[in-house]
Amino acid sequence: MVVGRVTDECPVAVSVELLWKVVFTGDVSIFTKACVGLVDAVEVDGDGGPGSVTTMKLNPAVGDAKVFKTRLLARDAAARVVKSELVVEGGELAGQMKSQVSEVKVVPAGEGACVVHMTVEYERVDGAPLPPADEAKIVQGYLSLIKKVEEYLVAHPGEFA
Repeated sequence: MVVGRVTDECPVAVSVELLWKVVFTGDVSIFTKACVGLVDAVEVDGDGGPGSVTTMKLNPAVGDAKVFKTRLLARDAAARVVKSELVVEGGELAGQMKSQVSEVKVVPAGEGACVVHMTVEYERVDGAPLPPADEAKIVQGYLSLIKKVEEYLVAHPGEFA
């Protein structure tokens, strides 16, 4: 049972192909390099396909969040859609969230640009929805990674082309 659903979108000044390659193909070495200063390490347990668990260790300068684990549910390269589930293990979220599933769709928006559409569905342990400000924080956490990658790719235009 889904208690809350949050959506947002983010324009990105990078082609859909390049953003997809850097963020969503499963090559963590490219993603880690593009997110230097924000993400310290990314490890994948599995073959990178559905069922694989990705552990992302954030830089201490980011704030309270230190480690996030996600399980890949689906990746459709043709439609440019990725669906994953946050694996909640200990910490503040474990006491609050029963489940959190994100879906990201990347669509072209002209030459050298795209739009990232983000949807997060969640269920809290107490069954209550989050306050709107907390819902916004969830989506912005995901989109801040996309913006960090965009910043890197704009500064280094030929690096991953």
